[in-house]
Amino acid sequence: MNQSYSARFADLVEGIARRVRALTVERLATAITFTALGMGVVLLIVAALVLACMGIFRLLAVGVGTTAAYAILGGLFLVAGWLTWRRRTPAPEESSG
Repeated sequence: MNQSYSARFADLVEGIARRVRALTVERLATAITFTALGMGVVLLIVAALVLACMGIFRLLAVGVGTTAAYAILGGLFLVAGWLTWRRRTPAPEESSG
């Protein structure tokens, strides 16, 4: 045996510490990185949607007037909300009694 027991034990402890770090800290760091990037992407998408809605409103306002643009966009959002709500709640089952 070339290595002493103390050197082998130190290598064992170092290997265990390296494995624990690989299983916990590195995975957590990766998860935090992806979470931060995901939040940034969501923020950019929301900003793009807001700007797109503003652009659509301005185009409509030039074409049909401000009041009609409000009515058209309001109607579109109302229909979108209704469709989303309809999809959210399941249809009531009819009971034969």
